[in-house]
Amino acid sequence: MVILIDSLIVGGVRFVLDKVVQAVDKELSDDTVLREELLAAQMRRELGEITEEEFARTERGLLARIRDIRERNRVPAPPPGEMRIAGVEATFAGEEHEESAGGAHEGEDADHRRRR
Repeated sequence: MVILIDSLIVGGVRFVLDKVVQAVDKELSDDTVLREELLAAQMRRELGEITEEEFARTERGLLARIRDIRERNRVPAPPPGEMRIAGVEATFAGEEHEESAGGAHEGEDADHRRRR
């Protein structure tokens, strides 16, 4: 029973991480949002909402990011399975986690005292 639950949890986590990888890949390979931001900045400049210098700074940054994306798209993607998730960092917060963490620290203190 435990193995079945563990398999379901691992399968669920793998599914979610695959979706995250797909979303990140799409975000990194699509310059549509950046082009829309550039157009919006041009409109704000024309309406006088931002100065010419602010527009130039924004334009430089956006064009550099668009060039990066286009350069990345020219390089062939690695075959499926070659990219691997190396690790995941998780942080838990809330009262239920603080109580269990407090108990763990008490046990650690007792172990530390025994070693002295």
